[in-house]
Amino acid sequence: MTEHDLDILARTIYGEARGEFAKYGPAALIAVANVIINRWKRGGKYGKTITEVCFKPKQFSCWDVNDPNRTLIQQEDLIKDPLFKVSQAIAKKTASGLWPDLTRESDHYHATYCKPYWAKAKKLRIRLGHHIFYKLDEGEPR
Repeated sequence: MTEHDLDILARTIYGEARGEFAKYGPAALIAVANVIINRWKRGGKYGKTITEVCFKPKQFSCWDVNDPNRTLIQQEDLIKDPLFKVSQAIAKKTASGLWPDLTRESDHYHATYCKPYWAKAKKLRIRLGHHIFYKLDEGEPR
């Protein structure tokens, strides 16, 4: 894993879950990192690098062209935000295996206010904050 991958991982964590930190602490950010790492480890359709996993279209909304988070997470001065520094630490520790997988091998999640077609109760692993985490079978369509 490269430094660039770690930076993209931290920016994705920040873009996807920073709003959860005040109420749920680092666990919400770690869980998003877990999903990204789980996808990277599985490779295949998810991508060969962390960057490919994060940038895969329609997977992490913070990178969608029309998402307001995209402009925010691409800013150079994001490194001044203390919560981004937390996201960087989470990225490093999660990627290195120092923190456990809170999602129990999940490879998908969604916010509680939506219900994607792929969300299946039997695949549900954990609810953490405003996100619900799932482990879908590798061959199952999204």
